[in-house]
Amino acid sequence: MEAAVLELPPIKVKDIPRIETHDGEDMYRAIENMVRETKKASGLVFNTFQELEEPELAKLQEQFLKPTFTIGPFHKRFSAASTSLFTQDGSSISWLDARAPRSVLYLSFGSIAAMDQQKLNEMAWGLADSMQPFLWVVRPGLVRDSEWLAVLPNEFLEATRDRGYIVKWAPQQEVLSHPAVGGFWTHSGWNSTLESICEGVPMICSPFFGDQMVNSRYVSDVWRIGIRLEKGLERGEIRDAVRRVMVERDGEEMRQRVMCLKEKAGFCLNSGGSSYKALDALVNFITSFTSPD
Repeated sequence: MEAAVLELPPIKVKDIPRIETHDGEDMYRAIENMVRETKKASGLVFNTFQELEEPELAKLQEQFLKPTFTIGPFHKRFSAASTSLFTQDGSSISWLDARAPRSVLYLSFGSIAAMDQQKLNEMAWGLADSMQPFLWVVRPGLVRDSEWLAVLPNEFLEATRDRGYIVKWAPQQEVLSHPAVGGFWTHSGWNSTLESICEGVPMICSPFFGDQMVNSRYVSDVWRIGIRLEKGLERGEIRDAVRRVMVERDGEEMRQRVMCLKEKAGFCLNSGGSSYKALDALVNFITSFTSPD
């Protein structure tokens, strides 16, 4: 599983996207259909920006021989409230207001990922042992068949009550842009990854499935703006990763690199930027088609 995929550097075998299913043949057919339909498309639109994935985009254009339009990051074109699936708890912002700059680790694993109780306990005690302030989104359903805060050990809640804040859902874009936030522990979904890059926040990555495996590999090994937890969820590795990102020299170097990407992401949407020009090109491309009589 640690072996490199020679055709897809820096991807390892264990990073290849996978989806758990009872019928593997059905999944393969679905993927085959997606590739076939993509090849039929007149053009390809990507939620990214040219400066972030230039070599990969060039390879895709070479493979598909179609116009490509990198018009992201999409979330910068829409309000955060318009894309939220859950009711956002604004009290998290008030809590952050009382914290020192770049002192808080923000944790959220998206709207779908789930884990067992043992893994959640390892997360909790790794956080406690790190001694860092944290804002943690514990979504209902994060641990299957469990009530909300009942999933967290009482001893953990007591030990961290002065430096931790737990909510069911948070206004993520607002949280990541808050000056108190110094790191983001994420499931490495693409939207979350882009949002973190756009706010200049280094990441700790715990991928669960699908493209999250590849996204996290790029965060840790290509862009070098975060750490991937290679052992899964183990409290010692968690403690060390949190300390490394939040207080050690490595974390500051990651922060400098992601701040450079933040600047590029900001420029790409402005007049003359790559995404600005790509959106213009997409509009012209679409309007160039003649309507059927």
